[in-house]
Amino acid sequence: MTSNNAASDKAASDKAAGKGPGRRRRPTIHDVAREAGVSRGTVSRVLNGGHYVSPAAADAVNAAIRKTGYVLNRHARSLITGRSGSAAFLLTEPQEKFFEDPNFNVLLRGCTQALAAHDIPLLLMIAGSHEEQRRLVRYVSAGHVDGVLLVSSHTGDPVAERLVTSGIPVVMCGKPMGHTTRLAHVAADDRDGARQMVRHLLATGRRRVATVTGPLDTPGGVERLAGYREVLAEAGLPADETLIAAGDYSRAGGAAATAELLAGRPDLDALFVASDLMAQGALAELARSGRGVPADVAVGGFDDSAAALDSRPQLTTIRQPWDRISAEMVRLLLDQVGGADTSAVILPTDLVVRDSA
Repeated sequence: MTSNNAASDKAASDKAAGKGPGRRRRPTIHDVAREAGVSRGTVSRVLNGGHYVSPAAADAVNAAIRKTGYVLNRHARSLITGRSGSAAFLLTEPQEKFFEDPNFNVLLRGCTQALAAHDIPLLLMIAGSHEEQRRLVRYVSAGHVDGVLLVSSHTGDPVAERLVTSGIPVVMCGKPMGHTTRLAHVAADDRDGARQMVRHLLATGRRRVATVTGPLDTPGGVERLAGYREVLAEAGLPADETLIAAGDYSRAGGAAATAELLAGRPDLDALFVASDLMAQGALAELARSGRGVPADVAVGGFDDSAAALDSRPQLTTIRQPWDRISAEMVRLLLDQVGGADTSAVILPTDLVVRDSA
């Protein structure tokens, strides 16, 4: 009886340690090295980026990792490197905007995929209020992530500068506005995109071209309005503030701004709307007023999001290169984490002609 109890105790101890038949021992870096026929140091170098490792050795290590089922212990590595091995996608907008605006989801998916290629997880953080922003800045500054992809920062938004002051690598989506520090950013060429759209509307023979702007405390709102004004000036059309109404990048905001324009300028014959989502609201308001699109009013949007294809008629719009924006934001962030200087990337946009204009 005593030997049976001893055997039982040993089996329980082995199982707890991952040694018994009830539980497979977790593979270690030593197992990978033995399987690959290389040193532990070579395996470590492959796991940390593959520097100073021959292609043949890297292939052998990666094959051994797959065969053994080895999983990197991120917590142990973070204690050695001082890095968390993760990044944050921080949206400084109310939660409902994340679910309403399809652009945020597309950008998040692209950034997640780009970081996955480097085996880096991405944490989604939404901070619509000042208190939420302060709380998340404290969390990030405590070292829980290695860097931040910051999206939709308005003029005067202190989040970016607080993070930079804390020494956190930051890359913004869109041009920084109202910041005293130099910030890495990736943006589509909003001004040129607006110029392309307004030129197209004029080329259809329209002359009373109105616009629903984005929020004028955001880079997209400012740049797209500037492009609109520039093309009208080129065409010799006088500036007319009654053809301009401010929107907020929401469907309801687009409808309200369009109603305002129609009340003041019922003779407008074209409408450039600074986002596809707002353009959906504009189309609904035009239909409610009895106007046909494009027969009475030609309509152009901006983004080439899912909203452009879901609209009836389908929207002529400006395509933003979301995949490239995501990839460049991740590249700049990883460069910063690695010690490189900040930089900026501006990417071209394209006109996509559909049924609305």
